[in-house]
Amino acid sequence: MAKNSFAAILYGVITTFVIVLTSSIVLSLLLRFTKIQESSLTWVILTLSFLALFIGGFVSGGKGKQKGWFVGGGTGVLFTLLIFLVQFLGYQTSFSIEQMSYHIGYIIIAVLGGVIGVNITGKRA
Repeated sequence: MAKNSFAAILYGVITTFVIVLTSSIVLSLLLRFTKIQESSLTWVILTLSFLALFIGGFVSGGKGKQKGWFVGGGTGVLFTLLIFLVQFLGYQTSFSIEQMSYHIGYIIIAVLGGVIGVNITGKRA
């Protein structure tokens, strides 16, 4: 069970990072080749981030087949930990209060995605 849960969490985190990287590339190309300003994309970036964590939690819940809150939460926590480590070790800064509130929201939405993922992709009787 623990091995299956960890594999499900990894699938969720990988899915989340693929979505985040893809949307980052698309948004950076938009910023580079159009007259769109970065400040006008704030809500788009936030929405895409929450969507990426929801989908990552959903995938982890679907792969785990049980305890969706656990695998979804694990996905959100592992994502947050990786982002924190990159920011802390790479840029020598820790999370601000605003970033902490975003990441708490990310974990909550990943839990929700995990719960829904288990219930939608679970075994049918």
